Amino acid sequence: MTQPLFKIEDLKVSIEGKQILDGVNLTINAGEIHALMGRNGTGKSTLANTLMGHPKYEITGGKIWLAGQDITELEPEERSIAGLFLAFQYPIAIPGVNVVNFLRAALKAHRGGDMPIKDFRILLKEQMNLLSMQQSFASRYVNDGFSGGEKKRLEILQMAMLNPKMVLLDETDSGLDIDALKVVAEGINRTMTKDRGVLLVTHYQRILDFVKPNFVHVMMNGKIVKSGGPELALELEKQGYDWLGKETKHENQATAN
Repeated sequence: MTQPLFKIEDLKVSIEGKQILDGVNLTINAGEIHALMGRNGTGKSTLANTLMGHPKYEITGGKIWLAGQDITELEPEERSIAGLFLAFQYPIAIPGVNVVNFLRAALKAHRGGDMPIKDFRILLKEQMNLLSMQQSFASRYVNDGFSGGEKKRLEILQMAMLNPKMVLLDETDSGLDIDALKVVAEGINRTMTKDRGVLLVTHYQRILDFVKPNFVHVMMNGKIVKSGGPELALELEKQGYDWLGKETKHENQATAN
């Protein structure tokens, strides 16, 4: 049996003693894009941050596996080096640090040493061309004065440079107009490989018009309550989350009986 690229087993998470995630199970294979949908406050961003190792979130049960390695207890930087990448909902600005130096430092941390400057510049130019980014972008300070779309495009560039095994995209479509959304979605699609997995966290179906998921999951009350194909997102767009809440309630009652 083929080993899954990424696996979450019965994950339970608390913040300051309050349970937020209540037994999340999810398996993602290489080459698959999974979308995680749900209302605000259902635990989607908590899941993304927990998977990346944010210290605010206490894991009280369950396991996280990446390419067969148990990463549940690893520090965020160790998870990153192991091949996990998180694109933040609200990327922060780093005035005084330009994109070139930022990306070179990130690569050095991953590789355990500097990449020769010539090789680095070739790689950076290749990836920026792939993402249709002007070379002048690299000389700007990280996210300083960037538009929402530029911040998200920089995160896609970081992903392309670091070449992770597993990518977590936490509401990448948040705050983007339709033009910026198309550009970011195109970047995600261009950097997708058969060896990589993606978990795309979103409220809305609109980004899924451009980034086609293999599977869609819906989170309610800290757990995944329904999974399906891309058609599930379309059904949610039409009927909303109340429909699914009622359906789930009826299923639970039937099971209890």
